Amino acid sequence: MGDTYPKVRLAAVQAAPVWLNREGTVEKACRLIREAGANGAALVGFPENFIPGHPVWFYFHPATSKKSMDFATELFKNSVEIPSPATDALCQAAADAHVYVVMGLTEKLPYTTGTLYNTQLFIDRHGRIIGKHQKLVPTIGERLVHAGGAGETLGVVMTEFGPISGLCCGENSNPMAVAVLAAQYTRVHVACWPNHFIPAYAGMCESSCLASRNIAYMCKCYVISACGTNSPEMIEALPATEADRAFLVDPGKTGGSTIVNPRGDIIAGPLGGNQEGILYADADLEDTLRGRFVHDFGGHYNRPDVFRLVLNDANPSLLSRSAPPSATFEPRDVAALREGHTSALPGDRPRSVGPGQRLPVEAVPPDQG
Repeated sequence: MGDTYPKVRLAAVQAAPVWLNREGTVEKACRLIREAGANGAALVGFPENFIPGHPVWFYFHPATSKKSMDFATELFKNSVEIPSPATDALCQAAADAHVYVVMGLTEKLPYTTGTLYNTQLFIDRHGRIIGKHQKLVPTIGERLVHAGGAGETLGVVMTEFGPISGLCCGENSNPMAVAVLAAQYTRVHVACWPNHFIPAYAGMCESSCLASRNIAYMCKCYVISACGTNSPEMIEALPATEADRAFLVDPGKTGGSTIVNPRGDIIAGPLGGNQEGILYADADLEDTLRGRFVHDFGGHYNRPDVFRLVLNDANPSLLSRSAPPSATFEPRDVAALREGHTSALPGDRPRSVGPGQRLPVEAVPPDQG
């Protein structure tokens, strides 16, 4: 009988956030997760920075203007800690729907201010966090609010139907990032995209389709390309000129979600930029084998004696200590702080948390069926 490669239903969400509103967007995301599960999806991908919204205001307003600073402040206040009540709600929705979720969000580290990450969070169908990817290099205006992600977050995440992966926006065009995923034999890749690109730059639909088809063909995998859209609230809040407003309402400049097969063929979409919705496609994962008989860039169709790619997956830390701290946080102390029970804290004061320190995301073995 041999090994089996199942057929799975893939889903790409195209939607706008509840603008800079974490709780509202989490609630919307949970509704979409449950809808995808009810329609038989095994894996659903969301747009870039879906929670609580992408920093697109820098395309229209100077970085140091009051409007930009106000938007950036709201972005930080509404960003997501991992874990937190926001991720708990997403995990519960994934468990209820029995579906894997790759969620785009802006991540902030606990007990820090000012540093954010453009993150994809991986949740399994039992509601467990199984990984995350932080965008390695923020693009243009993102650099004003997002830090570069850690190399340890680049790679595949295991599921019972094989390895899956994700990259954010422009890094889907990074040959070396894609090579890492090809070498780890990703079977389903989630490419997430923002609400729109720079007004004077290439259209998001065309570029996202091109990059997604390229990854599918090179990695011989399925690609879920999940694009954001512009909500009426964003169209009202963002423009500085009438030309900006005309750009934001143009459905050809936003959206364009697709699902692509391992041959690079679009099998669902593209979804128009004036639409919110969920695309579905049934994927036969046995098709990921056939293309690799021709081009296996992680194996026989490459030359490790000629080409070598080194991934630095060390977790860098700004702060090191010459002596153990007098007090440390335990997970129970985090919960106590959120509930206001300061008496549960060890010692006289909590230890500060440096930008390189993260709450661990525990590895979870793949389901056995």
